[in-house]
Amino acid sequence: MRFIPLAERRPTGPWMPSLDIPLSQLYLKMYIQVKLEMPKMKKKSFPLDLNGTGYCASFNFRRTARAVTRLYDMALQETGIRSTQFAILVGIAKNQPVSMGALADVLVIDSTTLTRSLRLLQKEGLVAISNRAAMRQRFLAITAKGERTLARSLPAWRAAHERFVTTIGSAYWVELRTALERLAHVAVELEKPQKDVPALAPTSS
Repeated sequence: MRFIPLAERRPTGPWMPSLDIPLSQLYLKMYIQVKLEMPKMKKKSFPLDLNGTGYCASFNFRRTARAVTRLYDMALQETGIRSTQFAILVGIAKNQPVSMGALADVLVIDSTTLTRSLRLLQKEGLVAISNRAAMRQRFLAITAKGERTLARSLPAWRAAHERFVTTIGSAYWVELRTALERLAHVAVELEKPQKDVPALAPTSS
């Protein structure tokens, strides 16, 4: 039986060259191999037509919303609440006592998500949720602890908001907010089946 020395049975090829080859030559061979394989990889196109998906309204709005939300979350980090919770507390404070359904309409949040968020705020002692009243509705109010939390959060929110508006320009923000409000109403209307939604009139610049 002939024993093959380790050096002889070491695999060779484009990706496993002999270790005797200088390192510079090894890098060159790897580079050439990658350049040769790239055109083959590009030819294997995805079978579905994804043209236009980059203009998806949901994708673009959610991407922007995540970035803006992260900005405000960082600003509120020391207050103990997130920007989404801040928005809910503000919505309750401005309308209390307010029904869960009315708050969901104001914030454009589905009832399941709102209920989950309210339970967390209730657990922290920030909001009070009534028992079911007339027409089986529950009403919300901010507790004393919730008021203190909101008061502690407002300076941080104002600083973040001022920085944001100053960066993009106050006039642009007013126009953008108006456009976002209109788009939110259109999206809500489009959720209704067989609903003809009139086209938006162009805004004056």
